[in-house]
Amino acid sequence: MSTAVLSGRAACSLPAFVLPERFARVPAMAAVALLPWLAILAVCHETPWVVLDLVEFSALLTLDALLRRHNPAALWAAATVALLLAADAMADIACAGPGHAVLAALAMAGGIELPLAVVCLLLGRQAAARG
Repeated sequence: MSTAVLSGRAACSLPAFVLPERFARVPAMAAVALLPWLAILAVCHETPWVVLDLVEFSALLTLDALLRRHNPAALWAAATVALLLAADAMADIACAGPGHAVLAALAMAGGIELPLAVVCLLLGRQAAARG
């Protein structure tokens, strides 16, 4: 493995896409937005989904803490959040029933979960580039 891969720097420099500073608050806001959904899932006794969303919640807060400290390890936390969100989207779509349920799962994946994963990855990349 090359040292460029290990250090997080690409051998060929790609143009950096820099998010505006206000996007740094997105992981914390997403974590807070998960709380009502977690309550609904808990009331409905959807234990596996509660556990998955609690892991996402803690990963989002971890990413937020690392971003606030400008820690280069935010890249790893961002990758974890993105993986969890993509897995959640895929599981939602795979477990959805026919009709409106699958359409709702596709809308959530395409409108919330996957764009949030991309934003978190970009934030982690920016933190790694600064560190």
